[in-house]
Amino acid sequence: MSKDSSINVQISTLPSSPGVYQFFDDDGIILYVGKAKNLKKRVASYFNKKQEYGKTRVLVKKIHGIKHIVVPTESDALLLENNLIKKLQPRYNVLLKDDKSYPWICIKSERFPRVFPTRKLIKDGSEYYGPYTSMKTVRTLLELVRSLYPLRTCNYDLSKEKVASGKYKVCLEFHLGNCLGPCEGLQSEKDYHGQIEDIRQIIKGNFKSSLQSFRLQMKEMADAMEFEKAQRIKDKIEILENYQAKSTVVNPKINNVDVFTIISDETHGYVNFLQLSHGSIVRSHTMEIRKKLDETDEELLQLAIIEIRQRFKSMSREIYLPFPVVVEENLKIALPKLGDKKRLLELSERNARFYRQDRLKQIKITDPDRHTKRLMAQMKADLRLSEEPTHIECFDNSNIQGSNPVAACVVFKDGKPSKKDYRHFNIKTVEGPDDFASMEEVVFRRYSRLLNEGEPLPQLIVIDGGKGQLSSALKSLDVLGLRGKIAIVGIAKRLEEIYFPEDPIPLYLDKRSESLKVIQQLRNEAHRFGITHHRNKRSKGAINSELENIDGIGKKTAEQLLKSFKSVKRIKEATIESLAESVGMAKAKKIYNTFH
Repeated sequence: MSKDSSINVQISTLPSSPGVYQFFDDDGIILYVGKAKNLKKRVASYFNKKQEYGKTRVLVKKIHGIKHIVVPTESDALLLENNLIKKLQPRYNVLLKDDKSYPWICIKSERFPRVFPTRKLIKDGSEYYGPYTSMKTVRTLLELVRSLYPLRTCNYDLSKEKVASGKYKVCLEFHLGNCLGPCEGLQSEKDYHGQIEDIRQIIKGNFKSSLQSFRLQMKEMADAMEFEKAQRIKDKIEILENYQAKSTVVNPKINNVDVFTIISDETHGYVNFLQLSHGSIVRSHTMEIRKKLDETDEELLQLAIIEIRQRFKSMSREIYLPFPVVVEENLKIALPKLGDKKRLLELSERNARFYRQDRLKQIKITDPDRHTKRLMAQMKADLRLSEEPTHIECFDNSNIQGSNPVAACVVFKDGKPSKKDYRHFNIKTVEGPDDFASMEEVVFRRYSRLLNEGEPLPQLIVIDGGKGQLSSALKSLDVLGLRGKIAIVGIAKRLEEIYFPEDPIPLYLDKRSESLKVIQQLRNEAHRFGITHHRNKRSKGAINSELENIDGIGKKTAEQLLKSFKSVKRIKEATIESLAESVGMAKAKKIYNTFH
């Protein structure tokens, strides 16, 4: 049986139920795991239509075997897919592995519980809060807790028998006021556990009970005329209120909520997760996901929600999202459009954007090849190109009131300047300041030469100017038969509009877009290179005219003098004898007499 027949038989036996499908190659190695609301329709779609993306086409060619698992609901399929991807790590699935060990806050299961950070979870009845995405957050919380509540830090076994027998003595922490001495029975178990309950609420982001308790204590101290103790309690209230003000980002009524947003480029997706408790952000994490089959933002976000909630053991029953996706059952989804909830989505997206910027800066230094590939893929998508623009050329004209018209061509390869390939052009066929005709001339000269010499052509031409300059350049490409073989765009300076051939409506790229930055760099480099050449030409022209104004000295003699003496200043300072060596005694006398 042929491969196609075998695949058709396997598809025909698939049920029209929710489930997970697995693709295998001819060696039985798993290639891909996917979920589906209708298994038969989803799997058949891979083979019934022409795949838009190259990677998906390669995957389909390799498929020899199909297996499936039926589940009751679509959300069950999502959970199963996530677990299978992590377990099997198929080649064509996005990577969801994370080897990082996150910190937790532990409230130890003891008679007088200790509170400390840890990266290990031990099933001994202790309470663990987290995981947190950074140890800095954990330390900040513990510093707050220890500044408010005197807790023991020793690891003694404070059983009733041992404390009653007087086995332990108070340490320096007691004398410093950081512990109330439960080891000698100086603090009751009830009082200590009252502190622990307040600490639990603070860790969860709820400061209400602690503030109420401290205010009550402060009033009791003041009524008892113990003003020093009342002041110390007041200081604690201020510490807690300051921390609450800094950590509360929205209405405290927004409680036990997860927020997810995503931004993506051609190769990666970046999903940010915020967890809120009583209006405070208690956790923030951004996951970077590498695309394998040009997955959509919806697909990536869906996978990330399941993975992140499992990883951080989130029990929130409500989530805020920028757009709807299928997630767990019994999970309330909100798509905020305004107010505090919308502000949270914007904050989450800003976190994802900043994370991406930081990662791109790191990659640019540590992995320049990956940076180049990503940039080329991004430019291809942004500028609607048929291939990645690894070779780009940009043209710019320079003239002042029509004098000394010149043009410049700069070349970028893999997004970086290739200065050895830069070229200057002196305009030969155009009289006066005619930018359009000048552009037509230099584009024709550049590419007729590349064609004659058999040199590689660029994938993209950038013209500094709007529709007029672009149209002029197109005329030359038409004459050379290159229209449609090389992509060409124009960039207008005023609003940085990108013009395409025969499209009256320009493209406006995001001002922060890397594609726009590369085009701007090309344009600025072409302008700089052209202006430098123009200035040199004007300067040389001015020098030549100064020498040519001498009676009996022509253009060739002026050039000969400059070749010998390098500058007019040296010519002026030269003796008749040295001038005569270059141009003869008769002309030497005229030059010498003019400058002396």
